[in-house]
Amino acid sequence: MSNSPQPDWDPRSPAVLDDQIVAYDRMRSHCPVAHSDYLHWSLFRHADVLRVLEDHDTFSNVVSLHPSVPNGMDPPEHTAYRALIEPYFATERVRAFEPVCRGVAIDLVDRLPAGGEIELMDEFAQDFALRIQCAFMGWPTELHEPLRRWTRRNHEATLSSDRAATGAVALEFEGFVRRLLDERRQAGDAAPEDATTRLLRERIGDRPLTDGEIVSIVRNWTVGELGTIAASVGILSHYLAAQPGLQSRLRGEPSLLPAAIDEILRIHAPLIANRRIATRVVELGGRRLEAGARLSLIWASANRDEAVFGDPDEFQLDRDPAQNLLYGAGIHVCPGASLARLELRVAMEKLLAHTREIALVPDRPPVRASYPASGFSSLPLWIDRCS
Repeated sequence: MSNSPQPDWDPRSPAVLDDQIVAYDRMRSHCPVAHSDYLHWSLFRHADVLRVLEDHDTFSNVVSLHPSVPNGMDPPEHTAYRALIEPYFATERVRAFEPVCRGVAIDLVDRLPAGGEIELMDEFAQDFALRIQCAFMGWPTELHEPLRRWTRRNHEATLSSDRAATGAVALEFEGFVRRLLDERRQAGDAAPEDATTRLLRERIGDRPLTDGEIVSIVRNWTVGELGTIAASVGILSHYLAAQPGLQSRLRGEPSLLPAAIDEILRIHAPLIANRRIATRVVELGGRRLEAGARLSLIWASANRDEAVFGDPDEFQLDRDPAQNLLYGAGIHVCPGASLARLELRVAMEKLLAHTREIALVPDRPPVRASYPASGFSSLPLWIDRCS
């Protein structure tokens, strides 16, 4: 007989998927540590999530059968790989990337119609994420459409929990990266000096990185970039379209954008959850979790916890940034946070600077994305673009 607890909720029910943020708010208030067959143990409170993030001895990141470098590692193994990748997101490298990022954003805004209805996800957000990621990695434009299709299949495979489908999309992505690595090896000294080429020269201890390790690193970067950056641009644009007063203020005071972006994405998270596994028996929220229990940390709830933020929907520019779990916390805090902040700031700066107004479209509501995605799969907006 199974010892698994009875489900407290169904994260794939229509009531939850119709509006994930509202559903998670309800769970946080009446069942903050909840079990389900799909997500196992879900944590909805800020304090519980932060406890897990800070206790990597009790809560392991090694949650998959497949290696994940360095996200799916614990110390001391994680420490060496983390030290290897952090320089890729150093301040000077991020700053040097800003002109490229700005150029992509301006080009995409210029391609929008002068006025009228647009589909923001298709016409701006997804293209921005694709082009920025390829530019950062030094990948050719020919990869844009294959990566767009791969992102869609990867989302579908994750949602289905079909191991065969998940394995197939993983092999497809591995094929992309291995071809790029082979091309750089063949080019020798003529290979472009970009992030992909630099990874070929990295060493861990006394040996070079294997191709499998490089594929894993790049896959972590790419999945995070393509999914969360596109979702973030959609969430930010929708929020400002619904808040014309704030939109006008940020258009006139772009220096407020960094704080405003972090606060909007606290209110509506671009990333729903991450996973951990308990290494020992532990109690969370009055529930006993056995060793080996799988956990889902629900960012989209923890960052709206009334115990920390008061009214979770109240927009405040002066929040304590240390409380915002947008980019995680502890030893696994997102190494690319500074790059993501740059990209989102530039995207919204250019979208606001090159428009007079961004508005919701009456009678054309957006279509919300389904777990594991967040934000919107379709976002009709009306724009008045500057000439």
